[in-house]
Amino acid sequence: MIDSQDVVEDVDLLVVGGGKAGKTLAMDLARAGRRVVMVERGMIGGTCVNVACIPTKSLVTSSRLARRAARAQSLGLSIGELEVDLHMLRSHKDGVVADMVALNRQQFLDSGMDFVLGTARFVAERTVAIDLNDGGRRMVRGADVVINTGTVPHMPSVPGLADAAPLNSETIMDLERIPERLVVIGGGYVGLEFAHMFAAFGSKVTVLDRGPRLLPREDSDISGVLAQCLREDGVEVLTGVTVKDAARDEHAVRLMLKDGRTLLTDAVLAATGRDPVTSDLGLDAAGVRTDERGFVRVDDALATDAPHTWAVGDVAGSPQFTHVSLDDYRVVKAGITGGTRSTAGRLVPWNLFTDPELARVGLTEEQARATGRDIRVARLPVKGIPRARTMRETRGLWKAVVDRNTEEILGVSLLGPDSSEVLTVVQTAMWAGLPFTRLRDGIIAHPTMAEGLNALFTSWVD
Repeated sequence: MIDSQDVVEDVDLLVVGGGKAGKTLAMDLARAGRRVVMVERGMIGGTCVNVACIPTKSLVTSSRLARRAARAQSLGLSIGELEVDLHMLRSHKDGVVADMVALNRQQFLDSGMDFVLGTARFVAERTVAIDLNDGGRRMVRGADVVINTGTVPHMPSVPGLADAAPLNSETIMDLERIPERLVVIGGGYVGLEFAHMFAAFGSKVTVLDRGPRLLPREDSDISGVLAQCLREDGVEVLTGVTVKDAARDEHAVRLMLKDGRTLLTDAVLAATGRDPVTSDLGLDAAGVRTDERGFVRVDDALATDAPHTWAVGDVAGSPQFTHVSLDDYRVVKAGITGGTRSTAGRLVPWNLFTDPELARVGLTEEQARATGRDIRVARLPVKGIPRARTMRETRGLWKAVVDRNTEEILGVSLLGPDSSEVLTVVQTAMWAGLPFTRLRDGIIAHPTMAEGLNALFTSWVD
């Protein structure tokens, strides 16, 4: 509620949370002459820059180099014994993050927005009270309001686990030492990236997943090949298991499984999803409703139940990728400025930065068959791509799904080196509505990984 003594500042746009969508919109409209206030609790640049994409991929770069150095002799090189220096790893990661934080801060200032560090809570429709980080309080009302508060790592409801002080996807990057033993609870995308990374750094890693296989949203042949790659690189993979309870003593964490087994480990990473940051926002006062998990309810234009109030990024239940958040910005900007744009039917790519990478866009084989369409399926072992042989990185499997009647590409799953770069070639063809034959018959430079698309679309198995 607004006190009669409160002075409310009116602005054209109020953005609560400085993630990719929110900060891009705030800068864009501020440069266009709008009065803009953006409130951020502390992560200048958002989750991606501070604790997600940028720092994790910085460490992925290091882990890949460590893995390649370990097999240098196969490439004709002798480089001596590999030593992982945690201090240097953190300096590398922190340096990349610091540079990007500084760049974001300067961009905020240059745009002309009013960037506020503090904690905002709604006290009325389109109106927040901001407790400033350096003391004091401001009241701001926006003609349009965008909620962009993101998500935080989820703590599994395992008895004793919270008291055992598990790591999460953010805190694991600030370790003081490389754990000799690391158990990862959760065989999803985040858990597997860290599992593979820390195995390269020298940890004995075990992944636990309650499902029958890793990555249940992927086709079983793809997830099976990736699981085999992980095992070859020293990661123990246990599926169909559930942690019953946990306890920490002076020397280790003890995990008791429901099947009666006990695991001892030096550190536990809980990688079981993320929760929306909405519980302390005062959304009821704003007239904004959430779903049963706490994500803000939005329509295809990312509008909430409250007038002139929008939600973007993870907190709106959008796929949790920075590139999707950037498209959320485009959708909301259109809504605010009188255009029309929708989230319906978006073709969303994603990449898993294990080694080899897994990249996918469109439908899996299982999803395509569920639609009832008459499909063709192609599979190509990565060892069939000449460029992979020159790099001595021949593990992996490429897979494509095509409509048999229209020759439309419905989706691809690319497990192999540089898959994240090749994926965009296929996605562009899908945007353009090209038949698969354009990639099968196109002249693609040799030897490149993308050249494998020629062979993939001749490797029909169904």
